[in-house]
Amino acid sequence: MGDRRIQISAGGVSVTAMLNDSDTADRLWDALPITGRAQTWGDEIYFSIPVSAEEEADSQETVEVGAVAYWPPGSALCLFWGPTPMSAPGEIRPASAVNVMGLIDGDPAVLGQVPDGAEILVERSGG
Repeated sequence: MGDRRIQISAGGVSVTAMLNDSDTADRLWDALPITGRAQTWGDEIYFSIPVSAEEEADSQETVEVGAVAYWPPGSALCLFWGPTPMSAPGEIRPASAVNVMGLIDGDPAVLGQVPDGAEILVERSGG
């Protein structure tokens, strides 16, 4: 399938991420480009996307720094760079299990500069 890299831009910040080979990542890739409004929850940005997917068998209750994930209950794309209000010390815990679709390249902490309500664009990366 080759490299599937996406670019995420919001609030003057831009990061790239590599998608994995999961079914949910396939659905995201096919739906690009997508725009939305960033909502923040601790060190997470999420927003609803026009992708519908069930919780996958390997969905995760905790994720690593830089995870790009899909939250089935809210049909939302989630970007994680640190703890959420539900996290215990040393973990990143989504509101409920998510389908991890990929990982942000480099340091995802720049996403902390994105204000709540900023327009966000997710598109295929040319690089």
